[in-house]
Amino acid sequence: MRPRQFDLIAFDWDGTLFDSTAQIVRAIQAAVRDVGGRVPSDEQAAWVIGMGLMQALAHVAPDVPPERYPLLGQRYQQHYLAQQHELTLFDGVLPLLAELRQRQHLLVVATGKSRRGLDEALHSVQLHGVFDGSRTADETAGKPHPLMLHELMQAFDTAPERTLMIGDTTHDLLMARNAGCASVGVSYGAHDHAHFDPLGPLHVAHSLAELRAWLAAHA
Repeated sequence: MRPRQFDLIAFDWDGTLFDSTAQIVRAIQAAVRDVGGRVPSDEQAAWVIGMGLMQALAHVAPDVPPERYPLLGQRYQQHYLAQQHELTLFDGVLPLLAELRQRQHLLVVATGKSRRGLDEALHSVQLHGVFDGSRTADETAGKPHPLMLHELMQAFDTAPERTLMIGDTTHDLLMARNAGCASVGVSYGAHDHAHFDPLGPLHVAHSLAELRAWLAAHA
């Protein structure tokens, strides 16, 4: 087999592996409406996907007073969880992950979700055992802070130059750059890929099939 360029491959979750962008946007908008804030546009709500929950909600609802943030977070979770059972992995994710495991890459998740939210999502799509590790924003720091990647690299004794971050937002790609890691962007998630170039991704994939082909050839 061709030598690996990357030992550790970190995936963002929402919008990269999990087809949840539209539902997150709707849940953010409904939560802000519930607490009397100015409802953000689809683009404004999508921009904060990948951040930690409180960080994201504070950014997207600047007219909501801080003392109402806990209620805002609760309302978001209620709206999101009410529809979570309808969400699925993007087509092609499971074969992609199986191929990477066969090539003996370490696979991890680095996400702005909470630990509870990620565990529920992993259970709902029967992915327990597929990933070697994960970090969430409530355990470490929200993106683009590099702490979650630093902790994952330390846990698996992997150098930054042997680590690849894959995500659908500028937050993911900036986190990778802040951690000294390479990155690959995907254009089918939350952020407009026109903003990816300044962050230096090795590639921008426009579909799961394209991502799978690029990883087979270059990872």
